[in-house]
Amino acid sequence: MSITVRPLESADWPDVHRVYADGIATGHATFETEPPTWGHFDAGKRSDLRLVAEDDGRVIGWAAGSPVSSRLVYEGVVEHSVYIDPAARGRGIGTTLMEAFIAEAEAAGVWTIQSSIFPENTASLSLHDKLGFRRVGQRERIALMTYGPLAGVWRDTVLIERRGNSPSRTYQRLRRCLLVDHEEQRRRSDTS
Repeated sequence: MSITVRPLESADWPDVHRVYADGIATGHATFETEPPTWGHFDAGKRSDLRLVAEDDGRVIGWAAGSPVSSRLVYEGVVEHSVYIDPAARGRGIGTTLMEAFIAEAEAAGVWTIQSSIFPENTASLSLHDKLGFRRVGQRERIALMTYGPLAGVWRDTVLIERRGNSPSRTYQRLRRCLLVDHEEQRRRSDTS
């Protein structure tokens, strides 16, 4: 097994799309009914937080992070997704990919990585437990499945999060940004 983790590129989209579609088909990965277009995926994911795992040059998994809000105070919070090719599951690919994703996220100043996982997706919950994510709650009957064998079934989700090990650098940067923003708002109100 020769696993390489590297940044996801637009040329990887056909394989990423395939792995995403396989995850959707399980009925336990997402409320989505089909993968998005490359344009929607590209627009919704942070460009610095997209990774693929390759086995001998073949993409067998991906992880990506999305901003949870456009508000400055949430700059260091992302929601992530991780998908593994069914043929590669059980080989530690998820662990390798998520360890790299966590390192990239922390290097980018992310202090909280979060997600929602179906309680039936025990493999994903176990992976995240192992990597230091904590379960912070469960949302009951959050949405109705609209496709496949689970169409018409209300689903719960488990909310998970992982705090970065050393968020102080990001907090200091955020504090400076907020002070500048506050000063700009004060100036505007003084001139009106």
